[in-house]
Amino acid sequence: MLVKGLTSRLCCSGSDSVRIRSSRAAAVCLLLLCVLLLTAVIVLCVQIFTNIDLFQTKGKHIMEERDHLSGDRDWLLNKNINLTNERDELIAKNDNLIKQRDQLNQEINEMLKNGWIYHEFSYYYISSGWKSWTESRRYCTDRGGDLIIKQRGTSDDVEDRWKWVDGSTLTSGFWWSGEPNGQRGENCALNNPSRSADYPRNNAFKWVCEKSVLPTLLP
Repeated sequence: MLVKGLTSRLCCSGSDSVRIRSSRAAAVCLLLLCVLLLTAVIVLCVQIFTNIDLFQTKGKHIMEERDHLSGDRDWLLNKNINLTNERDELIAKNDNLIKQRDQLNQEINEMLKNGWIYHEFSYYYISSGWKSWTESRRYCTDRGGDLIIKQRGTSDDVEDRWKWVDGSTLTSGFWWSGEPNGQRGENCALNNPSRSADYPRNNAFKWVCEKSVLPTLLP
């Protein structure tokens, strides 16, 4: 009986020892699994936060690039608007030039019909009749011109200096020898034919009108 009880006790002690070792092994395994799981969670969290920072950096770069592209887009839109305005201005100028060309051609034809001669952007009218200086100049000015500068002059009674009808002073070498002689009332110059002499304003002579085309071309 004693031997049997001892054997039974030894058997029980051996079984408990195995269970204890098994429990310890299970606990160690569980602990290792927890450590591994915690490590995995930590690594995963680190990767997540790293990716978040990376995504934020990329997002910032994308926003900056978007703003840069928006600036380029606005610049291109403004450039397109400016080019469109310039194109419209050029079209308007071209249309205006076409109108001026047609107007000039019409005016030239009209002037030629009325006996005027066109030469180097000016019209010239050579009279067939006789008029005084005042009447001949009025004839020219009524038609938008004036007496040709190389043909007539007028005097400044105050300063006694001769001037063209446009106000410019006559140059030397214009007069015949002994002219102008300054006789009373002789304040009109007549070219006859390459030099001039002074005559009374009321004397009648043939005249030449000159009308510039340029004023009609100016806007």
